[in-house]
Amino acid sequence: MLLFTPGPTPTPESIRQSMATPTLHHRTPEFESIFAQARLGLKVMLGMPEVLMLASSGTGAMEAALTQLCKSKLLSISCGKFGQRWGKIAQAHAIPHTEIAREWDTPVSAQEILEALRADESIDTIALQVCESAGGLRLDVESIAREAKALNRDIIIIADAITAMGVEPIDTTHIDALIGGSQKACMLPPGMSIIGLSQMALGRIERSAPWRAGLYFSFAQELKNQRKNTTAWTAPTTLIIGLVRYFEIIQALADSPLESALLTPSAPLDEKRLEQGFQAAYAHTKALALATREALAALSLSLYPKSPALAMSAIAHAESASIRKAMKGFGVNVAAGQDHIKDSIFRINHMGLIQAYEASFVINALELSLAKLNLRSFDGRGGAVFLRAFYGIEKGA
Repeated sequence: MLLFTPGPTPTPESIRQSMATPTLHHRTPEFESIFAQARLGLKVMLGMPEVLMLASSGTGAMEAALTQLCKSKLLSISCGKFGQRWGKIAQAHAIPHTEIAREWDTPVSAQEILEALRADESIDTIALQVCESAGGLRLDVESIAREAKALNRDIIIIADAITAMGVEPIDTTHIDALIGGSQKACMLPPGMSIIGLSQMALGRIERSAPWRAGLYFSFAQELKNQRKNTTAWTAPTTLIIGLVRYFEIIQALADSPLESALLTPSAPLDEKRLEQGFQAAYAHTKALALATREALAALSLSLYPKSPALAMSAIAHAESASIRKAMKGFGVNVAAGQDHIKDSIFRINHMGLIQAYEASFVINALELSLAKLNLRSFDGRGGAVFLRAFYGIEKGA
């Protein structure tokens, strides 16, 4: 069964093998050297001055960031199920907050956020998603953060990039906390969250009230330890080992095709080659997503969100549940929507280093499923359009 859900994503064999090596104790020089490599890779990927790894899902990192960085009042942006989570965290911790909510296919604008900030000067933190995976929506976080900082340079911007990190370049110039998860583009099992921190966030953490920091999720405590290549509590050692292997694969993309990079031997990480590798990975994912969307259009299928993210293609269709079931019959597992749009959309993942032949098979399985359901005759158009678009082949060439 091909796993094409937007997280967890499939774990390549070489990453699985790296995680299958004998267990290391987390308080040893051997593991500290691995931890240092993981920190280097994350700093290159995020482009932020400091990074943290926590043994938790992404929601744990969201809660930790919000409770330690928001001091006065939160403005939460809800364009989907995961945007709603900011408000739930605020309520659980009795943090004053206000919310801007939109339909799950519609992004909020920077202007709407600026109006909310002007109307309430007590707001000191904005929390939102880069990609709202409930409906495959991309928010223009970079512009929102830039304009919010221009209005109030002291405001904190927390961005959930769980389904955007490692998928596309994110300009973190005006973002103070960027959150990711192991089970998305990094192609690891679930269980580890990632947080990138700005200098402003680091300053606020140093002045954080102890009652807000808590114990297990204390950023100050973790920073003290992780800067020494260890952790305050037991580290998710296997996931961190797998993360380093992921970075080795990314680095190999600097001068190797994807098929070779997935099999490349272990090598020390180099900052410049990592940057080049990420450029190649981002270009590959974008080409995959755009080729998929050309194929979907050729099959007369429409995307759900008004501003689609590159991490996935969310397709609106009245027969979504039947289509997903039929695709499973052809060996492909795609995801439903969330909550009230559960059966009105289905989502095809683009996160991780997906090979073109796998993505092409998904398109063929989709077209076969449409034929099986008497929604469209099968003529192979979807797969042909995908391959032409992905490889840049002009029609008729």
